[in-house]
Order: sequence, then C-alpha cells, then structure tokens
Amino acid sequence: MDVLTSASLGLAFLVSGVAAVFLMFRLWGYPYDKATHTSAAPPGLMRLHRILGWIYVILYIVMMSEMVPRLWNYQVEFPPRTVAHLMLGMSIGIILLIKISILRFFRHFEEWMPVLGTLLLACTILLSGLSLPFAMREFVLSRGTDGGNIYKPENLERLARVLPDAGLPEEAPLEELATPRALRNGRTVLVRKCVVCHDLKTILTRPRSPSNWVQTVQRMAEKPTFAAPITQSEQWTTAVYLIAISPDLQQSVKMQRQQRREAQEAQEAMVASMEATGPGETAGPDDATKEKAKATYEKVCSQCHELSDVDANPPKTAKDVDAVIRRMIEDNGMEASKEELDLVRVHMVAAFVEGAAAGGSEG
Repeated sequence: MDVLTSASLGLAFLVSGVAAVFLMFRLWGYPYDKATHTSAAPPGLMRLHRILGWIYVILYIVMMSEMVPRLWNYQVEFPPRTVAHLMLGMSIGIILLIKISILRFFRHFEEWMPVLGTLLLACTILLSGLSLPFAMREFVLSRGTDGGNIYKPENLERLARVLPDAGLPEEAPLEELATPRALRNGRTVLVRKCVVCHDLKTILTRPRSPSNWVQTVQRMAEKPTFAAPITQSEQWTTAVYLIAISPDLQQSVKMQRQQRREAQEAQEAMVASMEATGPGETAGPDDATKEKAKATYEKVCSQCHELSDVDANPPKTAKDVDAVIRRMIEDNGMEASKEELDLVRVHMVAAFVEGAAAGGSEG
C-alpha cells in the first residue's frame, strides 16, 4: 500500500469516525426504552449510523492488516511517534471490541456507549494527527520542487547535471534515471519498501547530498529484511528520487535554521541593549511613560506566566530587575523589542524597587 492510498484511507477513517460519533450524539437525544432496547430516533438515521460504524470498522481492519505485519520488519527502535501511533491503534481496537460485545451480548451496559464513542473519536483524531501530516508532506514533495514539479524539465536537467558525480556505479543508466518514469518508480519503492523498516519521518527529516543519498540507499538495501529485498535498479531509482526532492527538504531545513538564528540574534540583541542601558538609567519617567511602561510590562510578561508570579517574589534592586529580564530572555525565550524592554525595566524598577523603598521609608 503506497503512501497516498494509506493517507486516503486514514482520512476516510477520520471522517467516518467523526460523522458516526456526532450522529450518535444526535441519536442519544431521542427517547430510549430501556426495557425493549429501542429508540424513538428516525430509522433512517439509525441505519446511517450503523453504516458509518461498519465503514469505520472495515477501514480499521484494512489498515491494521497492512500495519501490523510491518512491526516484525522494523529494523530501528520504535521512535516515540511510532510508539504513540501503535498505542492509539491498539486502543481503538480494544474499544471497538468492547462496543461490539456490548451491542451483541451485554446490552445492559448500553449507557456506556456514548463514553466509548467519545474515546474512539479522541483516539482517532490523535492517531490521524500523528500519521497524516508526514504522508501529506511526502505527497507535497513529490508534486513540486521549489514551487514547480519534480518531473518538469528544469528539475530533470538538474538531475542530469548532478547524477554523474553522485557516486552511482558505471553500469547505472544515468540518462534513463533522469526521467519521469524513473522518478515515479523510485517513489513507489520509497513508499512501499522503505517504509517497511522505518517510517517516512526518518527519511524526510533532513536533506543529504546526492552521493550521501546513494550511499544511504545502498546501506539500507544491504540490511537483512523479511520483506522483498530492494533490487539494484530499485536502489538507483530510489536514490535519484530522493535527490530530486532534496531541494524542498533543503529549503525546509534552511527556513528552520534561519528562524533559530534570527531568534538567537534577537535574544542576544535584547541582552546587549539591556546591558547598554545600565542599572541606574531609569530616573525621571513622566506619568505618560509610566502608564505606557505598565501596559507594556503587562503585555510582554503575561505571555509566559501570571503577573502574580512576579508579585510573589519581586526583585529588590535594579540589578535584580536586570537579572530577571535577562533570565526571561535567555531561559524562556521572551521576545520583545529594545523599546519594550526599556519600558518593562522602567515599570519594574518603579513598581518593585522604588515602590518598596518608598513604602519602607513611610513605615
């Protein structure tokens, strides 16, 4: 079963589950005779609910028949996402077994059906959230590279340029590999054979160089497996397909790296600006500045914690204020402009340092 088919079944599974549960909520609003186990709900809605339930069960059996055998073929330790996926899938099976048993043999437990249905809905949504995004990501990557299509002439020309230096053996037909047919064959191998031993996330996490992709695919193909082995020609087409989608992987990693770099630079700039301000440069704010400083303090600092947390353990000196702000930037990743930081500092010094000093002198 390829990724697109699996994702389509997963989406149908989610839709049927959501529809069945919310229809169940509607049906349980009608009068129900516990003695005869009959409901006053319209028969048409009852039949629809039964049909949706059987569709859900059939889809579950089809997907489990595909997924369970793969457990014996996995050659890496289950990552946390796969463990959660497995536990949710097994939980759905257990809940389904209980529901069917109640319907067939233990009707005196029927009042638990809404609870079990709600649990099924929760497990189904969580299960879909863990699996569908990665399947969709591979599908998107297969449809385009840098805003285009991996089968377009521009990308095929790029492949033709890089394949001679990719480390493929001399007998590899490079001209035939840089064709849409070879790319489609490579994608088929990826989504049918490679995922037998590990999930797509392992493959799509980060880009690699062309030669690295060739070596990686070759190394994976040499590992023992209970499934059908990857032939030499399939190794070539798979490596070429991964090389073809690498620009999108590279762009994604670049964006993440750029975001981390920008966040780090912003934090460093905020710390530097705060240190440049100095511990004693807060004298003389007018009433308008004080009001603005208070509003800025409430807006910025309430993003990560309650303001009462600061009130419970307030800074006692200007240096304490600087230390608190620095800790919020470096440890909590607080984001604020230099102007906002200056205003936060003005308010904290006025409220906690000068305010405490004034209160002490009055006492």
